[in-house]
Amino acid sequence: MFDRLSRSWHLVKASWAVLKQDQQLLVFPLISAIAALLVVASFALPLLGLGAIDGLSDRGGSAVSMATYFVGFLFYVSLYFVIFFFNAALVGAAMIRFDGGVPTVRDGLRVASSKLGSILGYAIIAATVGVVLRAIQERVGFIGRMIVGLLGVGWTVATYLVVPILVSRDIGPIEAVKESATTLKKTWGENVVGQAGMGVAFALIHCLIVVFGIMLVVAAATTGSGALIGLAVFAVVAGVILAALVQAALGGIYAAALYRYATQGGSASNGFDSNALQMAFAPKA
Repeated sequence: MFDRLSRSWHLVKASWAVLKQDQQLLVFPLISAIAALLVVASFALPLLGLGAIDGLSDRGGSAVSMATYFVGFLFYVSLYFVIFFFNAALVGAAMIRFDGGVPTVRDGLRVASSKLGSILGYAIIAATVGVVLRAIQERVGFIGRMIVGLLGVGWTVATYLVVPILVSRDIGPIEAVKESATTLKKTWGENVVGQAGMGVAFALIHCLIVVFGIMLVVAAATTGSGALIGLAVFAVVAGVILAALVQAALGGIYAAALYRYATQGGSASNGFDSNALQMAFAPKA
């Protein structure tokens, strides 16, 4: 277990090295977050309206329920499309760096735009899975909800490499899902440990930012200056947002590098420790 954590840590550090070379990669998760908020806002009123009408389910519950699921499906498709599009742009830019090039934001957007159909198809598939799992979850007991939750985790793991596959290959989303699951099935899956490791690391970073932020706000409050208090709060919020953007960018670089190594070998990813990548994709005993 400690060996896997060590290997994953080396991969995270290698991802950080790539991000330091191309700090513009942070733009993609930033735009993605803004676009996702716009999608949520555009669906908030319809969903709230349907939720209010749902209280009348005694007279027309089935029709309202179908309408709710339909709007929920459209919401999932829109949200997933935004997330997958900018993740594809991030992965595309990372692939250019792995080839020895110097990627720009425009390069990443160009790569993602060339895969619009496949990205939309994958968003529809992911939305369908999400709605189905949610529908099942609402109709089963506690144990059933735990099982459905595990199925959701399994889907997330199995589709971890779909975006890098769509960026790198001219195949459809269904084939990409199958290839992602097959590729991960052939390995020990240190990528899962890596994701968990990054999650723990950034959870600690967020906690430190919050603790330091509270101390900073309290110190500013003792001065009685509203400007200093506002500045302290802004610094804390900015720190949390920056940490989240770095985490998202590292996740995209990590996935891109793992897929490149799985298909082309350790030498395929410039800037990465090929030994660490080789250990991450050690075959099953």
